Amino acid sequence: MASHLDLEEQEQLDELKHFWNTYGNLISWALILVFGAIAAMNGWQWYQRTQSAKASAIYEEVERAVQGGDLARAEQGFADARDKFSGTVFTQQAGLLVAQAAMDKGKPDTAKAALTWVAEHASDEGLQAVARLRLAAVLVEAKAYDDALKQLSAEMPAQFTALAADRRGDIYNLQGKKAEAKAEYSKAYQGLDERAEYRRLLEVKLTALGVDPKTLAPADKSAAGAAKS
Repeated sequence: MASHLDLEEQEQLDELKHFWNTYGNLISWALILVFGAIAAMNGWQWYQRTQSAKASAIYEEVERAVQGGDLARAEQGFADARDKFSGTVFTQQAGLLVAQAAMDKGKPDTAKAALTWVAEHASDEGLQAVARLRLAAVLVEAKAYDDALKQLSAEMPAQFTALAADRRGDIYNLQGKKAEAKAEYSKAYQGLDERAEYRRLLEVKLTALGVDPKTLAPADKSAAGAAKS
């Protein structure tokens, strides 16, 4: 009986050896790939958390510099964050902060440079849209109307499209292009929720151009819902 069991065990061992000889390398490589992918994912998540934490610390330094009126120190902090942690939201927010501080101090070129970087490199579509809207305002002050329109023509999230149309209307109005201004103001008016306070300002702009806002057909529900959100 023992001899019979020994033979069965030997056969099973032989089959196992044959299986391993045939598929062992494949299984080993598959396991290496699986565990390697898990390790890489964990490592990447750790790296992102570390980068974000470091960028957050620099953002706080930039914020303190702005509050203290030290634009040069704020610019340096933003430059450091941009060089080392360009992919983080904190760096992109720092760019917006520096741009606002620069405009407050009458340095539009500094603001333009910061906003251009955020508009071109921001990973967050909302921050990118904010940068484009603010950059357009800086360009309008410099009377660079075509460049401002270019920024406002870029694709933006739905909640920013009405604001972009309003800014385009302002530019066309400044250029004396009344028909284009009416069209853009109408788009902005129709794209905003009826309860939005900003609509009142658009009513004034449209009325000044001879357009009765009450005659404008409401935008489709999907667009209005997007603007409301």
